[in-house]
Amino acid sequence: MQEILSNFVLLWAVIDPIGTIPVFISATRGHSADDRRSVAATAALAAAGILLFFIFVGEFVLNAMGVPIMGFQIAGGIVLFLFALTMIFGESKPEAEAEDIKTSRDVAIFPLATPSIASPGAMMAVVLLTQRELYTLSEELVTTLLMLAVVGITYLLMLGASRISRAIGEGGASLVSRVMGMLLASLAATEVLEGLREYFAS
Repeated sequence: MQEILSNFVLLWAVIDPIGTIPVFISATRGHSADDRRSVAATAALAAAGILLFFIFVGEFVLNAMGVPIMGFQIAGGIVLFLFALTMIFGESKPEAEAEDIKTSRDVAIFPLATPSIASPGAMMAVVLLTQRELYTLSEELVTTLLMLAVVGITYLLMLGASRISRAIGEGGASLVSRVMGMLLASLAATEVLEGLREYFAS
């Protein structure tokens, strides 16, 4: 149960459903209610498809390239840690990705599906959490369901984005993003330490 909760927190941090709300509002400003629902559905489905691709194919690509899992775990943990630092010290997700909207025509795919929902950190995380040498098939299935659940929650939050934004404001969304960045940094450091432990134990 503890590992499931830890994985959920990690996936929540890298996908950051709360941080997607202001991005969605900016991307769909001036759209009709039906268009906003269509954009939310398309973005969620596309993001889920991208992350499923990395779950099923990511490790095979690594094996084909001759990259050992422990090496990927260490590198992935470092990338996740750097990603967390941008959440803490850099522009928050809403501020950074709202700029992409100005030049994007198909906002459901870019910047909503990626990099807002299926972020580089999320792609890295799902591969790390479904390593076939470390996790059983049932554990990988649970992780996949957790990812789909977080993307599903993101979809629901996009549908209620206007009401939620009025309740927490842009400052609230930015604060949540930074807090999740702290949690992600801790989890990323754990991944690096685990990878180093496996390396020196082998």
